Amino acid sequence: MNDSEPSQIPEMITAYSEVFENLTEETMPDLLALASDDIVFTDPFNKVFGKEGFEAIFRHMFETCEDPVFIVSDLAAGNQAWYLRWRMTGRLRSWPRTSLALEGMSEVRLDEAGLISHHIDHWDSASQLLTNLPLIGAVMRFILKIFRVGG
Repeated sequence: MNDSEPSQIPEMITAYSEVFENLTEETMPDLLALASDDIVFTDPFNKVFGKEGFEAIFRHMFETCEDPVFIVSDLAAGNQAWYLRWRMTGRLRSWPRTSLALEGMSEVRLDEAGLISHHIDHWDSASQLLTNLPLIGAVMRFILKIFRVGG
């Protein structure tokens, strides 16, 4: 482990957080302007490389989710990365009665030019999403119950 002190939050990370909170289909270019050409994006379902893949992730979100909103509640600095604690809300278009209320954290890294090089989302897709979906939800709740203390 690196013994150096955690760094301060750079302007780029604050700007990224603000763009992320105000993300719409129309503000996508603002998000892309902060990303390096070879950005790596990872979440529980995807791993993509480059701005084209990064943009596709968010375009897909807008296609499948009605009124998605991110609220960044906290920023933290590490030795080599910064962390955005967030809550995402919205509704799934394919199951309109399924509301989303996801909580997670994005690990964000900068390249030497000061652009976002990595955006790695950490959130529990099983308990926060899959258990709330029709059909698969009952199966997921059963599986998760097996792993709970006192089952």
